[in-house]
Amino acid sequence: MDTFVQQLINGLTIGSIYALIALGYTMVYGILRLINFAHGDIYMVGAYAGFILATALGFAASPSIFGFAVTLLGSMAIAAAIGMAIERFAYRPVRKYSKMTTLITAIGMSLLIEYLFIFFFSPTPRSFPLLLRVPQWLPQFFQPDEFGNYVLFGNAKISFVQILIFLVSILLMIILQYIIFYTKIGKAMRAVSFNLNSAKLMGINTDFVIAFTFALGSSLAAAGGVLTAQYNPKIDPLMGIMYGLKAFVAAVLGGIGNIPGAVLGGLVIGAAETLVVGYGGYIGIPSTYRDAVAFAILILVLLIRPAGLLGSNVQEKV
Repeated sequence: MDTFVQQLINGLTIGSIYALIALGYTMVYGILRLINFAHGDIYMVGAYAGFILATALGFAASPSIFGFAVTLLGSMAIAAAIGMAIERFAYRPVRKYSKMTTLITAIGMSLLIEYLFIFFFSPTPRSFPLLLRVPQWLPQFFQPDEFGNYVLFGNAKISFVQILIFLVSILLMIILQYIIFYTKIGKAMRAVSFNLNSAKLMGINTDFVIAFTFALGSSLAAAGGVLTAQYNPKIDPLMGIMYGLKAFVAAVLGGIGNIPGAVLGGLVIGAAETLVVGYGGYIGIPSTYRDAVAFAILILVLLIRPAGLLGSNVQEKV
């Protein structure tokens, strides 16, 4: 039982990262019906932005919650600005053309970002500094062991970094829900998602709403990049490819365009991966197949429920 709990904790840690990235996919698709394949690379941009900020501001030498917060918020702001620039200069000019044109543009933008970072930062992986350290002011009861872990029961453990990843991910998702359902810009986003042309007729600045959606999704992806770098400190210019694909799978699995579905899909994919690593050998599935399992789950769900777990079928007039 403790092995199962340990694998589940590890899976939910990764799954919460997938969920943050998947939210960007699902928001952009919900408004533009566009799959932004450059979104996984924004996740990578966020990790590099955090690396540069942490190094330049000296947080790498003295880890603290404050340094982590500044690095996280700074990388989110940088990624939001880049996301808005991509929408303005890459997607907006081709929005009036066919969906195939925007899809090709998205793939081209993804490759451009990846190889620009290879050119400027080299393909050599870099080690992201550890910014999260257990505060000394916490009571002794809340201090972890010498390896930074809290023992749950048996051999099941959860690290301080994993707890922070869970808490930050949940906080960001709650803030996103508040923005969408309880703010004026959120109401405008829902209106544009329902019908873009009708929203224009009602006086909504749809270009601003779309740009804000890209900024919001990009900032969440950047947060995922910084959080991942605290869990797995190796970063490289191509790190967003597989994470981006899995987050896209999570968005489709949960029902693309559905925000709670993106969160559920991310958690399911993350848990499935780690459970395959822990128990796949007992049923003849090597742990190296963990990536293939995510896509196999997607195919299975789409065969049974094409709209995804929480999605709904929408009839379109031809």
